[in-house]
Amino acid sequence: MLAAREAAGYAGDVSPQLAWRWWQSGDAVLVDVRTDAERAWVGFVPDAVPLAWKQWPGMAMNAEFDAGLKAAVAPGQKVVLLCRSGVRSIAAAKRATELGMEAYNILEGFEGDPNGDAQRGRTGGWRFHGLPWRQG
Repeated sequence: MLAAREAAGYAGDVSPQLAWRWWQSGDAVLVDVRTDAERAWVGFVPDAVPLAWKQWPGMAMNAEFDAGLKAAVAPGQKVVLLCRSGVRSIAAAKRATELGMEAYNILEGFEGDPNGDAQRGRTGGWRFHGLPWRQG
C-alpha cells in the first residue's frame, strides 16, 4: 500500500512499509502502543516511542497516554501508531485525533494476524515485512 486508506475517526490506515518510509523521512513519529511486557518479550522497533495504550497486567488504560503523546509528537507532525495486530492502535489513533493530531494506524501491527495454526508473525506485520526490530 503506497497511500493511506481512509478510516473513520482518524486520518487513515497505512501499511508497515509506508509507516516506515514516513518515519525514516521525518514526516511522522512512530509510537509503539503495546505494553512494556510485549516489547520486552516479543520485540520492539529501535528508536520508536514506547507509549503503552493500556498497561500490563490487567490492561488498564494508561493515564499518562495523552501527556506522553503530546510530548512525543510536535504540532503539525503526523503520528503512526503500532500495536500487536492493528487493533489497539486504531483506538490510540482515534484518541490522538481527538487531541488534534494527524494520526494513522499501522495495518497488521507488529506481529500480524494469526495463521491457521494460531501463530502470529507468519502472515503479516512489521517483523514479517523485514522492517527493523530487535528482541531482548
